[in-house]
Amino acid sequence: MNSAPQQPLKLGTRRSKLAMSQSGHVAEAVRAVTGRPVELVEITTYGDVSRENLAQIGGTGVFVTALREALVRGEVDFAVHSLKDLPTAQPAELVLAAIPRREDPRDVLVARDGLTFEQLPDGARVGTGSPRRMAQLNAYARQLGKTIETVAIRGNVDTRIGFVHSGELDAVVLAAAGLNRIGRSAEATDHLPVDYVLPAPGQGALAVECLADDAELIAALGRLDDPLTRAAVYAERSLLAALEAGCSAPVGALADLISDAATGTGDAGAGQVVNEMRLRGVVGTTDGATLVQLSTTGPVPGSYEEAARLGRELADEMLAKGAAGLMGERAL
Repeated sequence: MNSAPQQPLKLGTRRSKLAMSQSGHVAEAVRAVTGRPVELVEITTYGDVSRENLAQIGGTGVFVTALREALVRGEVDFAVHSLKDLPTAQPAELVLAAIPRREDPRDVLVARDGLTFEQLPDGARVGTGSPRRMAQLNAYARQLGKTIETVAIRGNVDTRIGFVHSGELDAVVLAAAGLNRIGRSAEATDHLPVDYVLPAPGQGALAVECLADDAELIAALGRLDDPLTRAAVYAERSLLAALEAGCSAPVGALADLISDAATGTGDAGAGQVVNEMRLRGVVGTTDGATLVQLSTTGPVPGSYEEAARLGRELADEMLAKGAAGLMGERAL
């Protein structure tokens, strides 16, 4: 007699094209390691329906709260988030069962006429909804001897790129990982160097979350976890938490896991020997006039707590240099 078919695991995801794409990739991986079917359950979050700028609505948790509530109510078995959207405080009833290998953490420019950032004309209008990007883009432009106008925008990838195609903006800035995951990386006209534009803490990484008391599911999802990515994002997020900043604050951070052949974009390649971790952080005013940007390097952390300690130590140095004063009204 054939055994009864297994009940599908329900994966909670936002409805956007990007969220559905990245959740679909995770669903395929979970099917592969569990042998069980996975059903995507679309959930609308407050951040999806609000048209206000993230800085105005607080940013922290606006894309994840509804997913977490669905988990707690038992409507879904696990959820997939863009890790950069997660508040730094983890609810006791939930656990990050897996942080898969990170995508490219960098920001990219999508500009008219195939322009790079250095080629943008003086006074170019550049769209982004991120105070972090505004601060660093304006500072980068100053170093190039020109000014740009950063314009606050919201919307999905199509909407944002549409501002460029319509001529309303000269360029927009997006996460490289997002374009890569929806197969549109060719539309990027420039990858912004992390020496000038640090990504959001956790950018490019995904978080797979489930109930903390579901040991069987935690073990299964844990097979998707990448320890090096987890160590890097723990360092970045502990810096963010120590600065007492939310995901809409003008804070950038990137932990590079450096090997002899590392690329410098935040991820040592598979099979390479990782020698040390370099953590960089930045806080700035949105006009780019003032930045506090520091870095620290140390041995590869032997535990995730050691990675988090690295983030806290760098945050303390940044606070001593005046970072707290750049995250108030002037920064927002």
